Parts: sequence; structure tokens; C-alpha cells
Amino acid sequence: MSLMLVSGCGDPVKERRSPETAFIGLNHPVQESWTVKLTLSKSGIPREVIEAGHGAEYRTNSGTEQHLDHGIRLTLFDGNGRVKTTISAEKALIHDNQDIEAEGNVIVNSEGTTITTEYVKRTAKDKMIRSNSFVTIKRAGETIRGEGFETDEALKRYRIFRGSGEAFKKQ
Repeated sequence: MSLMLVSGCGDPVKERRSPETAFIGLNHPVQESWTVKLTLSKSGIPREVIEAGHGAEYRTNSGTEQHLDHGIRLTLFDGNGRVKTTISAEKALIHDNQDIEAEGNVIVNSEGTTITTEYVKRTAKDKMIRSNSFVTIKRAGETIRGEGFETDEALKRYRIFRGSGEAFKKQ
């Protein structure tokens, strides 16, 4: 019976290598996290916070994407750090340019206005929320429905496409 023992050591400073990720394909995450909370701030004032039960980063041809699921909550703040709008959904996708797509039981709330739909996209460049899906917008005394909409982040001004609705007038 023969026994061969091989051992080796190297200088960790000279042999420092970056992790090998070439084998990771486009359909496999580069990294994953659980109980995720991402905060974006400007001069110490929160601008947006996104929370999820699970997140995975994927490489794409143009960069990376963050795939979030297990209960998404996006909180958008005004310039003074006060909560302006919240968006909840089953899952979300964050692009490199900070655009966020949310889908699955999407609920958007802001100061007495509630929007429900299956999909929204919030674009970082113009701070607008849009959808081509069926949508219901509820505010005091009125309900509006339609196929698609766009609104500012505070839900103050919105356009609804192919709309219908009902409003109740106080007498």
C-alpha cells in the first residue's frame, strides 16, 4: 500500500486572484442575497428604499440586472426625506440605469390615491410611473379604470388610457 501526500502553499499577496465567474451563464445569478434592503440617498437624505425577501444579480449583455422577489416594497421620498409614494409587488427588476419594473399584484399608494395593476415601470430619468396593463385608480369619491396609464411619482397628475370610471358627487 502506498500513500502519497501532496501539499502546497503560495504567497497570498503574489497569487491574489479575482473570483472565476466565466462559467456563470446569462441565466444564472452572479450573487444572491436574502432580506434585501437597498437605500439610495442624496446628501444624506433618503431618495428611495427598496426591500425584498430575496435578490439575485444577473449579468446581461449590457451590464447587470437585480431580480427581486418574495415581497417587494419600494418607498420613494420627496426632497425633504418624507415618504411620498410606496409601491408593493410580488417581484421587481432593477436595471443598471435605475429603472425599476414591478409586477404581480402591484399596489401604488400616495396621499389617498391607490393604483392597482399587474405591472408598472418607474423610469429614473423622468421620475414617471407607467403601465400598459389594466389599472384601477381609486381616490376619495372616484374610481377610474383603464388599459394603461402614466403618472408622476406623487400620483398628482396622471393620464389613463382607454379609461372608464365612476365618481360620486356629494349633495
